[in-house]
Amino acid sequence: MKAFVLAAGLGTRLRPLTDHIPKPLIPILNIPSLFYTLCLLKQAGIREIICNVHYHADAIKNFIKASDLPGLDISFSDEPVILGTGGGLKKCEKLLGKDEFLLVNSDIITDIDFRALIRHHQESGRPGTLTLYATPEASSIGYIGVQDGLVKDFNNRRQTNLVSSFIYTGTAVLSPDIFRFMKAEFSSIVDTGFTGLIDNGGLGYYQHNGLWMDIGTMQSYWEANINTASVLNDLTAEMTHAIGMYPHAISPEAFISPDAVIASSVIGRGCRIGEHCTIRNSVLLPGVEVKAGSTLVNVVVDPYSTTVMENSKQTGSNRW
Repeated sequence: MKAFVLAAGLGTRLRPLTDHIPKPLIPILNIPSLFYTLCLLKQAGIREIICNVHYHADAIKNFIKASDLPGLDISFSDEPVILGTGGGLKKCEKLLGKDEFLLVNSDIITDIDFRALIRHHQESGRPGTLTLYATPEASSIGYIGVQDGLVKDFNNRRQTNLVSSFIYTGTAVLSPDIFRFMKAEFSSIVDTGFTGLIDNGGLGYYQHNGLWMDIGTMQSYWEANINTASVLNDLTAEMTHAIGMYPHAISPEAFISPDAVIASSVIGRGCRIGEHCTIRNSVLLPGVEVKAGSTLVNVVVDPYSTTVMENSKQTGSNRW
């Protein structure tokens, strides 16, 4: 089975970070977010992967090629004009062939068991299966309408009035039947392919009960680094074996003054932390320099900007 990874998005909700780094390469515990997905795919035995790219396309392609990921055959679908989730997938119809395939968003951190998802899909006999996740925040994120074990609606777009605590995780197993309902132009897969399958053969779902986070916003990005560190660190052995990388809070290629205080924070490669600095609950992307005596609390920092988190009671200093 092949996989299609959606990696062409602009990442507008993660600005200003994505002004300089494409969203798939934004690091979570010093590992590019896309690489968590690549690890899961390899563990599931999926070797052929197609990524669509648009924004900072060369940066994504060059980084993946330079990483020399063993056992993975990764190709790219360039979109000079962005095509959305629907048009981007439709463009790769011939590349994906006539077999079922796995669809994955590149901006999620999860431990979905892809093998179990695929088995569930194949046993259902349906032309498509979405992975759903229950959360109290479904109404604000966008709930999925379900009935009799099938997906029937997306945030009441089809006016079914079906409400649930489920959200779509950005992961699905799909048959090539979906291409009959898709457009080779900018479009949403929800409005074209998913709706087409709902009305023609049915769209099933698989419930995931483990880890799932969307890192599409600055707040969720910060939380993924700070609040899930212990969970992601448990993946060290698996990720090292699969892709030769592992999550870590402090890069060994960072310089940190011995008298600096670092607590519950992530420090990226090439960062330089001066004397008498205090850094708490913060994420420093690669290349950040913090001047001596600075205090950073509840912030995300790249070499060009500092973003204070909404739930912080203290503000980070820009004196660096």
